[in-house]
Amino acid sequence: MSPSSPSTPPGTAREPQVSASWRGTRWRWLGWGTALVLWLTPLLSMPFTDEVQWGWGDFVAAGILLSLPGLLLELTVRMTRNTAYRLGVAVALLATLLLVWISLAVGIIGSEDNPANLLYVAVLATALGGAVAAGFAAAGMARAMFATAAAQMLVGLLVLAAGLGFTLIINAFFALLWCLSAGLFRAAAEAGEC
Repeated sequence: MSPSSPSTPPGTAREPQVSASWRGTRWRWLGWGTALVLWLTPLLSMPFTDEVQWGWGDFVAAGILLSLPGLLLELTVRMTRNTAYRLGVAVALLATLLLVWISLAVGIIGSEDNPANLLYVAVLATALGGAVAAGFAAAGMARAMFATAAAQMLVGLLVLAAGLGFTLIINAFFALLWCLSAGLFRAAAEAGEC
C-alpha cells in the first residue's frame, strides 16, 4: 500500500498555498502598475485632445512625483511588519502626492501660477520636519500628522481671511487624510511594534 496524501472531502479542491511574498508581489505590481498608467495617461491622451499638452519636463516631473512615494513605501514595507504603520505611511504619501500634484497641475488657490499655492510647502514641511524630529517612531509620527492637519486647515483659514478664495473644503479633505494617517500611526504605537 502506498502512502497517500491527506484526504480532502469529495467535491472540494485543495486550496493552493499562497506565500506572503507573492501577496506582497501582487501589491507591488498593482502599485507600480498604477503609477505607470498615471504617468502614461497624458501621453496617450495628447493625440486626441488639445487640453493635454505635456512636454518632456512635465513627464520627468510626473515620473519623479510618482516614483518617490513608491520608493518610500517600498522602504517602509522592508523596515516594518506593522500593518498600521505601513498604512499610515501610505496615507501620508498619498496626501503628499495629491497635494503636490493638484498644486502644480491646476492650483488649489486660484490657478497653478498663483504664488499663494506655495503656502502648501509649509504644510509639507510640517509633515517632513515632524517625521524627522520624531525619528519616524510611530507615536511621534502620529503627533506630526496631527500637526500637519492643523497646518493644512490654517492655510485654508489664511486664504479665506486674505480673500483669495474659498478653499476650506479641499483643505478639510487633506486634513482628514492627515488625521487618518495620524490615527494609523497611533494604532501602530499602541501595538508597540514601532
